[in-house]
Amino acid sequence: VAKDLGLELSALRNQSVRIFSEGRKQYFSLHEKTGHLVTLERIDRERVCERMQMCLINLEILVESYM
Repeated sequence: VAKDLGLELSALRNQSVRIFSEGRKQYFSLHEKTGHLVTLERIDRERVCERMQMCLINLEILVESYM
């Protein structure tokens, strides 16, 4: 994600990047050394998507800009 957004890894260490997903549970994080999107824990598909055939977890990435 850091590479796709053109971010320096130092921006991740300064916590200027935040990830938000639907609901109260946070499933994802950015690995601060690599910039890769990682899961914080195992995702239970049956609990998250119940009986839906297609299971999607939408997320937003917020990059704070210092001005």
